[in-house]
Amino acid sequence: MKLSFLAMLLCLLLASTPKAHASVFDVTSATYGAKPGSDVSTALAKAWSDACASPSASKVVVPSGTYKLKEATFRGPCKAPIEMQVQGTLEAPADASQLTRPDTWVGFQYIDMLTLSGGGTFDGQGALSWNQNDCHKNKNCKPLPVNLRFEFLTNSKVQDITSLNSKFFHMHVFRCNHTTFQQLTITAPDESRNTDGIHIGASTAINITHSKIGTGDDCISIGDDSHEITVTDVTCGPGHGISIGSLGKYKEEKDVTGIIVKNCTLTNTENGVRIKTFPDSPSPSTASGIHYEDIIMVNVSNPILIDQLYCPYTQCEQKPPSKVKINNVSFKNIKGSSFSPLAIKLVCTTGIPCENVELTDIDLTYGGNKGPLTSMCSNVKPTITGVTKALGCATSSLAPLPLSKK
Repeated sequence: MKLSFLAMLLCLLLASTPKAHASVFDVTSATYGAKPGSDVSTALAKAWSDACASPSASKVVVPSGTYKLKEATFRGPCKAPIEMQVQGTLEAPADASQLTRPDTWVGFQYIDMLTLSGGGTFDGQGALSWNQNDCHKNKNCKPLPVNLRFEFLTNSKVQDITSLNSKFFHMHVFRCNHTTFQQLTITAPDESRNTDGIHIGASTAINITHSKIGTGDDCISIGDDSHEITVTDVTCGPGHGISIGSLGKYKEEKDVTGIIVKNCTLTNTENGVRIKTFPDSPSPSTASGIHYEDIIMVNVSNPILIDQLYCPYTQCEQKPPSKVKINNVSFKNIKGSSFSPLAIKLVCTTGIPCENVELTDIDLTYGGNKGPLTSMCSNVKPTITGVTKALGCATSSLAPLPLSKK
């Protein structure tokens, strides 16, 4: 009886103990003094510094309202898990020359257990920069700022935010591990050059899910040294599709392995699901274990594409072959409509052809049944099952093909 009483007393004591809550650092508090309509750069930097130094979990809050933000870099390591909750809208300078770091507007670096959330918007105000972007004709063009740059993050989450009208890439993910991006909205008009939604490089165990992306370039692009990348339940359009690459442009690029893209919908995009590598790549590398599955295409040009003659704006030496070896790739259960009559184009490199490529259950129609769809394969012999008639790589070529420019 005595033991039962002691146990009950212990339970009551535990129930009455207050739970630990994250310390809140509100940029509009008297301590920091930020106000809607003003530049919050200083207030936000100070709030981050204080929160990052907190020995317990902390939260930096930007309340509802519209604020100017000239630029910011939020650097760790922090002493405990940290969240930045942006509930309002942060506006970048329209003129990119005002930034002291020309390639970044907002950056997060060297942080473990970061959460970026809040339902707010990072507005890059990129229209002026899109008009000034000459990268389509100048391979030595000046860098333009990325809306959100994530570098050296671990065990982190970016969720429930909007990236609007970035001057260049919306999100650039580099050297990050075990990080999830979810419930994002990424938006820019289709004429905005080089506004990739999320670009990933040199990162492992990245998960992108339940997001809506529409831009002027790739919705998602995955660069070299990327591993265990999973993309699920993403809607893409407008844009250039969901891409591996481009690869093979620079010396000593590292392999890409373990990419899964599943349950995604692409609408009115210039490409669907693709792998793109440059010809005349300076160093050998591989791209393997790449799987696209359960994809819906709506009026998409080039729905299924391997392009090892990728040469945007003709800024490369026209000397194939690419030195990127593509192996163990599958396209499964891809359905919907193609805007272009050529629905499947697998153009692999001479000398080191693609291997273990699989086409399974491909069911595409040509823009409201305009006519038959076609396919083309070069330097690849895919395994084909359950594919709509005339989509089984009906034409094959071993001869050199012209470079592609998109």
